[in-house]
Amino acid sequence: MSAPAEPIEAISQRVDMFISAQREDVMDAGAEADRFVSAAADAATGGKRLRGRFCIAGWRAVEEASAPAGDAPHPVLAAAAALEVFHAAALVHDDLIDNSDTRRGRPAAHRALETGHRVSGWLGDADAFGRSGAILVGDLLVAWSDDLLEEGLAETTPDRAAAARREYALMRREVTLGQFLDIAEESAFATEPDERHAERALRVASFKSARYSVQQPLAIGAALAGADAAQAAALAAFGHPLGMAFQLRDDVLGVFGDESATGKPSGDDLREGKRTVLIAYAREALAPGSRRIVDELIGQPDLDAEQIASLQQTIVDTGALDRIERLIVDYAREADRALSGARLGNAAVGELRDLARAATVRTT
Repeated sequence: MSAPAEPIEAISQRVDMFISAQREDVMDAGAEADRFVSAAADAATGGKRLRGRFCIAGWRAVEEASAPAGDAPHPVLAAAAALEVFHAAALVHDDLIDNSDTRRGRPAAHRALETGHRVSGWLGDADAFGRSGAILVGDLLVAWSDDLLEEGLAETTPDRAAAARREYALMRREVTLGQFLDIAEESAFATEPDERHAERALRVASFKSARYSVQQPLAIGAALAGADAAQAAALAAFGHPLGMAFQLRDDVLGVFGDESATGKPSGDDLREGKRTVLIAYAREALAPGSRRIVDELIGQPDLDAEQIASLQQTIVDTGALDRIERLIVDYAREADRALSGARLGNAAVGELRDLARAATVRTT
């Protein structure tokens, strides 16, 4: 997914500046504290900065409706950076939940901490240390995200700060619920009728990703620009379907993605047992016997390349992949229609449409 360097660099610089200050604060706490902060810093490094970019785009869309907008002011940039730090926390916990070994082509946080324990010759179970440490790394990143957000909100008006804070809190609650619904579905799907699986998977996609990745970042940025009810509604009507399309693309990449591009092994979602809409559509088209075989394979962490290829071909043959691609197009069109006639800045609307294409037509 290519993107303009300027907003990514600005957000990344703000994250780096904040983390540098955190490092200085623990200099007297010893080598172990430095290792802990370094693990959090590594988790917050890299990525497409998508959520932060949507935050800035939401601010710009409202700001440019009344006057030309320049660079994002400090409160907006701080909020964008806070979103990225929170996202790093979510990824650390997500990798722990999914037992993922890699993230962005590097060892996942719990694996890196596990290796550090082992290399240092420390006592005890290295795996348990890595998992415990990663929980705390994620918690630290959540705390950092709050600190960053509040630092920015201190420089805006009380009403805009309160509105942005409400949207940020809503995002945190919804993505936490979505994460639980995701892990619950891996077990609960067997107790539900097959015809409800796609509906339930779409519910997970809405809470875990659509609202969190696109809709709420837009809302936070818009709140910092003083959006009125109509502007907020237009951005929500754009953000949710686009977020759904974004997650469905992510589901496709989780099964068919190229490891060199995604930083994750091909078919990783199959090994992790993700019950996505893609899997629900494939199961709907299978005979009961074939469906049982698929259910037995999905979720096995030791699936080999041949088994992954067989499952991928099954998904293609059922028409599930084509069905998902059509749904992605439908969601993207719904999002685009929401921008027509909205009282938002013209240049910013063009930026939103560029972000929409980048989020739905991508290989990473």
